[in-house]
Amino acid sequence: MNRLLALIALCLWSLPASAEPGRHWQSLDPAAAGWTATALQPLRDYAGLRKPSALMLVQNGAVLASFGDPGRKVGVASVRKSLLSALYGIAVADGRIRLDARLGELGIDEKPPGLNAQEKSATVRDLLTARSGIYLPAAHETAEIREKRPPRGGHAPGAFWFYNNWDFNALGTIYRQRTAEDIFESFARRIAAPIGMEDFSAADGRYAPWPVSQHPAYPFRLSARDLARFGVLFANGGSWDGRQVVPAAWVRESTTSHSETDRPARGYGYMWWTLPEDGFGKGAALASGYGGQLLAIVPDKRLVMVQTAESGSSRTGTRTRDFIDMLRWIAASAP
Repeated sequence: MNRLLALIALCLWSLPASAEPGRHWQSLDPAAAGWTATALQPLRDYAGLRKPSALMLVQNGAVLASFGDPGRKVGVASVRKSLLSALYGIAVADGRIRLDARLGELGIDEKPPGLNAQEKSATVRDLLTARSGIYLPAAHETAEIREKRPPRGGHAPGAFWFYNNWDFNALGTIYRQRTAEDIFESFARRIAAPIGMEDFSAADGRYAPWPVSQHPAYPFRLSARDLARFGVLFANGGSWDGRQVVPAAWVRESTTSHSETDRPARGYGYMWWTLPEDGFGKGAALASGYGGQLLAIVPDKRLVMVQTAESGSSRTGTRTRDFIDMLRWIAASAP
């Protein structure tokens, strides 16, 4: 068996839809899972051309294919937002955060001149759906966000979707204030430990302040295999080994489109991009970070696909549309 094929690990088709990896991922023969000999060849070609740090395809909680180093931790950029969304689901279910709470009543403000009355009327739900109407500079925003940002006061809260790091960073502040928990320690205890992440620790997160904002970004470093576990958790409706880690209702709500976006065939949920049912089925969603950090779930096919890339590496293979096109091929080829 050549080197590439040696990296392929396939699950048995007889595994139940709720199957989850144990402490370490299973590695089985591809033919036993019902895939044709050529079905995964485009994925091998993609990995060879794009050369990500790691690329993993998982079905039924077992590895279908793995390329690169799935244990290497990298900064996952805006995937952090989907990670925080999961923590919000737990906190909302526990009654520690209300989705209809307004920024004014939560004491959320900004550096002088501060938020105005209209901006303070935005709710937690508005921020989760990127519809706050607050258009201010924010930590870790891209040049695209800066260029496209509407003028301040251009839209009322809840009226307009704009992918806005101010919203996402303020949600980090709200989470810490309302739960009295550090984001990374909370993620390690409430999600990473219950699903058996192999590499993540709270030390793999940090807060990144910005001179003109009160609200820091909260970048994470994760391995592809740990990110894949997070994907399996969401593909299984928030359940892991019989335990409901993230409320099932939250998984459904956060991976349901609440807004049309400026990305072709992608909607937006609660800090998750949503993928169209046509071609992907119900509940398909994407967590996407700048520079090639990508996690997709396709629950109808019991599939999870992850790509990670080193920061500063060549961007030849980091286009999200190429990843989605490959995912579409895999979903259509699934037995």
